[in-house]
Amino acid sequence: MSEIETTSSRLVYENRWMRVREDRLRRGDGSPGLYGVVDKPDFALVVPMDEGGFWMVEQFRYPAGGRYWEFPQGTWEGDPEADIADVARGELAEETGLRAATLRPLAAFHECYGISGQRAHAFVATGLTRGAAAPEPEEGDLRCAHVPYGEFPAMVAAGRITDSATLAAYALLLIEQGAAVAAP
Repeated sequence: MSEIETTSSRLVYENRWMRVREDRLRRGDGSPGLYGVVDKPDFALVVPMDEGGFWMVEQFRYPAGGRYWEFPQGTWEGDPEADIADVARGELAEETGLRAATLRPLAAFHECYGISGQRAHAFVATGLTRGAAAPEPEEGDLRCAHVPYGEFPAMVAAGRITDSATLAAYALLLIEQGAAVAAP
């Protein structure tokens, strides 16, 4: 049984990428509360790896006010029920032009569950071949580059990689494979 009961909910804002709602609630002790929730569909994140490093994308992130590197990731707003592995393959091809011979699940995790129930589904892509990228208009400034394994920690330290989903996927990969992927 939930410790919190939602007593009412109202839509505050909506666009094609997200919905923001305000929920009134009653806590387990009976006291009232208010919660703002951002509803977004789950997304796929892909860690494209080869023998020398990762393939990453860099783009301007408007809310953060800067350009940052991250693993390819996204969702299909027009098809929220799409198979998440298909979304992963699609986002990889769209953002990098890469196709993966093997795509295996790494983990699923909440990125920011203090405000949203959205989950990231991380995959590891190997056996990569190059093709043409086809970024969406919002990703027109997107750049793709190969990042050697040893450069990743330095990019984090320099503030060039700050995306929480990218950092979480990297940490999960380190846990799974050991520190070898972080070797200088």
